[in-house]
Amino acid sequence: MEDLPRRHRITVQDYHRMAEVGLLAPDARVELIEGEIIDMAPIGPLHGGTVMMLDQRLHETVGSRAMILCQGSIVLGEYSQPQPDLAVLRPRADFYRSGHAAPLDTLLVIEVSDTTWRYDRDRKVPLYARHGIPEVWIVDLPRSMVHFFRGLYGEAYTDETSTKAPGVVSLPGLPGASVDLSALFIG
Repeated sequence: MEDLPRRHRITVQDYHRMAEVGLLAPDARVELIEGEIIDMAPIGPLHGGTVMMLDQRLHETVGSRAMILCQGSIVLGEYSQPQPDLAVLRPRADFYRSGHAAPLDTLLVIEVSDTTWRYDRDRKVPLYARHGIPEVWIVDLPRSMVHFFRGLYGEAYTDETSTKAPGVVSLPGLPGASVDLSALFIG
């Protein structure tokens, strides 16, 4: 048996403590993925504007039937606390003041990818699947495409589709709710 060095994975609790004592700057753009602190890419105008557009459209669509998390955290088990660009959450009376959203709270995660497509697809999408997030969308800005990951079965998505013309898309867990993405890549 080969002796390999073991990684020390940071827990979500460790991560929070690091922020509390100032080891992580209050404005640090980082997330915890599978026990590793990952630097997040800076937000450029195209990325930021796309997130704002989606945020507005989602709020208009869901009203009080759901809550929209914009660039906030979701705790996924002991070792991960990603910060998706957007997430559609089940409503909670405390507005998530008593704790971060968890997988059972989450109906949809949306990642807007300007420079992180491969990372989002290969690392974050499988993480979301392993923790039971029902649906993930990646808005792929360089290719002007939306990639949909649906049909959660076990720890993987069985339905992966992509389109350059997304149109009107149904929101998971909210019967009759849909968002118009047809102008997503225009202007």
